[in-house]
Amino acid sequence: MKVGIVGLGLIGGSAAKAYKAAGHEVYAYDIESRITGFACLEGTVDAELTAVNIVECDLLLLTATPKAVMGYIKDNACHVSAKTLVIDFCGTKKGVCAVGFELALKYGFTYVGGHPMAGLQFSGYKYSKETLYNGASFILVPPVHDDIALLDRVKQALLPLGFKKFVVTTADFHDSMIAYTSQMCHVVSNAFIKSPSAKFHKGYSAGSFRDFTRVSRLNEDMWCELFLENKEHLLKELDLLINSLHEYREAIATDNAELLRGLLRDGRIAKEETEK
Repeated sequence: MKVGIVGLGLIGGSAAKAYKAAGHEVYAYDIESRITGFACLEGTVDAELTAVNIVECDLLLLTATPKAVMGYIKDNACHVSAKTLVIDFCGTKKGVCAVGFELALKYGFTYVGGHPMAGLQFSGYKYSKETLYNGASFILVPPVHDDIALLDRVKQALLPLGFKKFVVTTADFHDSMIAYTSQMCHVVSNAFIKSPSAKFHKGYSAGSFRDFTRVSRLNEDMWCELFLENKEHLLKELDLLINSLHEYREAIATDNAELLRGLLRDGRIAKEETEK
């Protein structure tokens, strides 16, 4: 299989390494040509992905940011073969899928929105690894939800990446859930670490501090784009959290042990419910 990959950061680089390790031919493009050159030099990538050889790809993975992916597919859709399966790996789906579905219909190739539930707190090709996706979940946003043949085609195409579970959903539901399960974690962690107390944490912190602050180390350019792209859903979750924090603050400020105990109990039960 000939695989084209657009974007050689952590996500695209890891995909390239996994496909190469599985014996496939890999073409890749990155806005920083030196990264593509390095990937070719070390043997992960066979050749740079261009407007000429993109037509040869059986699978095209778009692993850059939403804006970059939309720009790339608009510029290159006319060169994509009808045989090619195109899948984006973007962190938001509504805008990207709207563009992808429209262009696929116009030019005859197959487009599916996707989002791998895997990553690290570090970004960039140097942190990529072929095992990044092993055992992870992959979210699918297909143009038609009851096309079993298409879903099987996607699963087979992504087999070298080692995903354990596939979840099929709509672009809007994906974005609403990701606002809560991913974007909120990054916002809260990033805000929390700004306390002056953070500078003195050594010797006073353990697992809870380490786990909670892990994703505060982020790529601000990428996450800024994702937050604003998903503004409506993210603001809803932020408002819910802010209102909830006000309740905890009020209980503590007024020494209302009964109210505080109830809030803590409700949180514990809510966590237990998620684990059933």
